[in-house]
Amino acid sequence: MNPLQPRRVLVAVALGALALVLAACGSPAPSGEVRQQYAPPGPAPAVALPADATVSGALASPGGPYLVDRYGRVVILHGVNAVEKRPPFELYPSPGSPWNFTAHDAEHIAALGFNVVRLGITWQGLEPGTGGPNQLAVCSPGAPRNPHMFDPALARAYLAKVARTVALLGRYHVYTLLDMHQDVYNQAFRGEGAPAWAVCTGNQPVVALPGRWSRNYRNGALDVAVAHFWSNDVTGDLQGQYDLVWATVARYFADNPWIVGYDPYNEPFEEELVDSDAHLFAGLLQCFYTGRRHPGSLADATDPLTCPSGDPDQGVVPTIERADPHHLVFIEPDIYSSRGRPNLLGSMDFPRLVLNFHSYCGARSPVTGNPTDLAACAAQQQATLQRRAEERPLLASRAQPGGPAWFMSEFGATQSAPLVDHVTDVAAALDLGWAYWQWKYYDDPTGSSAEPLVEADGSLAPTAAVLSQPYAQAIAGTPVSSAFDAVSGAFTFVYTPDRRVTAPTVIAVPRSRYVRSGSCTRVESGRILSPAGSSLLLVAPDRFATSVQVVVAPGRCTARGPAAGG
Repeated sequence: MNPLQPRRVLVAVALGALALVLAACGSPAPSGEVRQQYAPPGPAPAVALPADATVSGALASPGGPYLVDRYGRVVILHGVNAVEKRPPFELYPSPGSPWNFTAHDAEHIAALGFNVVRLGITWQGLEPGTGGPNQLAVCSPGAPRNPHMFDPALARAYLAKVARTVALLGRYHVYTLLDMHQDVYNQAFRGEGAPAWAVCTGNQPVVALPGRWSRNYRNGALDVAVAHFWSNDVTGDLQGQYDLVWATVARYFADNPWIVGYDPYNEPFEEELVDSDAHLFAGLLQCFYTGRRHPGSLADATDPLTCPSGDPDQGVVPTIERADPHHLVFIEPDIYSSRGRPNLLGSMDFPRLVLNFHSYCGARSPVTGNPTDLAACAAQQQATLQRRAEERPLLASRAQPGGPAWFMSEFGATQSAPLVDHVTDVAAALDLGWAYWQWKYYDDPTGSSAEPLVEADGSLAPTAAVLSQPYAQAIAGTPVSSAFDAVSGAFTFVYTPDRRVTAPTVIAVPRSRYVRSGSCTRVESGRILSPAGSSLLLVAPDRFATSVQVVVAPGRCTARGPAAGG
């Protein structure tokens, strides 16, 4: 298969997507009553919609690939990352500052059809502590104990600013996924994340390697520092303090209806792994998530893990779930899985887990992120998504018998619209939600000014035309197929209704895509409940419908459906 072919080739046999695309262009409907609605050109009208028209409140991950809302609808998230990696290590309304995040940002994000932002926070911002690396009181070998670096008042002040951004996004019905971000562990290695006091390198000098920032993944001092964190074998109780910080965050936001969940550790890594080391690090990572008391087992093993003796009894996942009994925990495999290597994380018996992963290409420019070999990038990222789909059920547990739901929390970081188009097509075929990296540049020390969705002058990057697409946000039943053609602007969606769910199916229709042409919506075996031109299309099934098909395409409606070219 040519990996650059869009999703309709990838899933033509399984989903009949080719027939759906033909139907979107006006082919006769196979069965069921058809209803049409024409939305004239222009912005979305200001109309009141029922409370169940938007997805809000805590989501569940009951087992199986889908997130579910309080009405029992399958929920799909599309969004962006927004991470400030320099002091103050957070984004909030602050006019004139590089870290300023405004109501206009939130409104713009929602207007593009997004319903989630993965918002960065850092351990360093929440627990800056005092002193630099290699303090004897922290880094000496011995039983972990409280290093007295945590200041509750500082943490509350930091979180109060985060809460302002969460509230701004919630005003526009956009969820926040709080992401404890790090890259190469600490600023001393030209990244961010851990506070300076938590850097323990033994006799290794703390000196960053020259050249591109990512060279520091091969820094010997970094290897020692992260090894101490994963084994928690110094007196500073690094994991215990990390868990304390997360408990503070989770308690603060436990009752916030616009928090979708928490990402405990961005892109976990140890020294660059060879295959023989992969199991060792996967075990350390899973023990970090679970704690020593209930470690579970790796994906390709049946025996329970044995965790390092210094690890906390309760890991970061039960710590978060105890502090916040409502929201989800988005666990990540190691950073090397982002390019298609296997995920070895296995069964962890917790009720609100989401398998959360990144997908990037190896054949791309280290400066711009753009692919140097588009076909190779498309094939590699498609393989990553398909591999995660196969691995996800291996994380099944008593709490999540079908395995956890899943989510792609980073991809993109490129101006290549064809590559982004391909990845989102594959994701749609797999009913996989995603968050693009990233919203703005924010003077990213480990990124490129070519990566963001919003350029420095406020204009949108070419990728926006692909990412701002119609999609089903909440499905009152089971999704069957979903296809979007970024060239024509046509969207086709099919689902099997569940009569137990009384709330409508909700489809995001970003009006900016159809602001000049208007759009025709055609629903077979279902009813349109929302006004023409609404940015949220509400659909209910006919009484005896076993399948509902929705087509949205630019242009006027014809007697047989969308106009030619739709």
